[in-house]
Amino acid sequence: MNLLRLLLLPLFFVVLLAAPAAAHTVSIAHGGSYWGKDVIVEPDQVIDGNVTVFGGDAVIEGRVNGDVTDFGGSIDTRPGGIITGTTNEYGGDYLSAFAPLAGSRALMAENYRMLERLSFSVIIVLMFLIFPVRVRIALERLERHPGLSSAVGTLTIVAIIPLAILLLISIVLIPLIPVEVIAVMAAAFIGQAALGILVGRRLYELIRPHATPSPLGALVLGLVVISAAEIVPAVGGLITMLVIVVGLGAAVLAFIRDGALGTARVPIAGPPMNPA
Repeated sequence: MNLLRLLLLPLFFVVLLAAPAAAHTVSIAHGGSYWGKDVIVEPDQVIDGNVTVFGGDAVIEGRVNGDVTDFGGSIDTRPGGIITGTTNEYGGDYLSAFAPLAGSRALMAENYRMLERLSFSVIIVLMFLIFPVRVRIALERLERHPGLSSAVGTLTIVAIIPLAILLLISIVLIPLIPVEVIAVMAAAFIGQAALGILVGRRLYELIRPHATPSPLGALVLGLVVISAAEIVPAVGGLITMLVIVVGLGAAVLAFIRDGALGTARVPIAGPPMNPA
């Protein structure tokens, strides 16, 4: 994931999760793989390398020095378009004749987002297993200070770029920029683990009022519910933003002592766990 990308990584992470699933057409300037979008090689344009499209159409009006492969769409070679390599289509109209959903770009994009959410969920579970006590503290902060968690998460996101710029200007502290990025990402995952446990526990208690799920079971259930909500059209992006902001704020508060928050320390609910 150039220096500019590194500075913008936390916000890039937010935008990536909130990106709409609908396919759109983009003009490409080089070979590579493209997901959930239609691509076009403009007239008089020369692309060196193979072009692979997943869940979209490939429109060739210029020259491609390589192969063109399309999964779930079609390859449209217009007059003047040249492909020096081979063309391969998997899906599109041919597959749709037998299974209409197989050639659906929207379905391909949704599957990609589901795979993306599954990957992030695995990372969140790993963060819980590595830092169980810190996740528990973040959970306690989230339950007792939901509004404060949202405010702190918002301030943290706002401060990421200015802080990175200050570190960059200082020259000497430039090596701390990756540390800042890693810390923010780790805090975001820890906070989302805490939020996942909270959602899963509440849902489980609604189904079985007299039972308490294990933290890991509640986390898995909560992540399923949150992931399902995040892929809902229109509101999914807002839910993703809310999850990241609130979770990040709770994780930051987990590193602040109870006395600084004006509250006395209370036992953290749930089965006991060994200190990390």
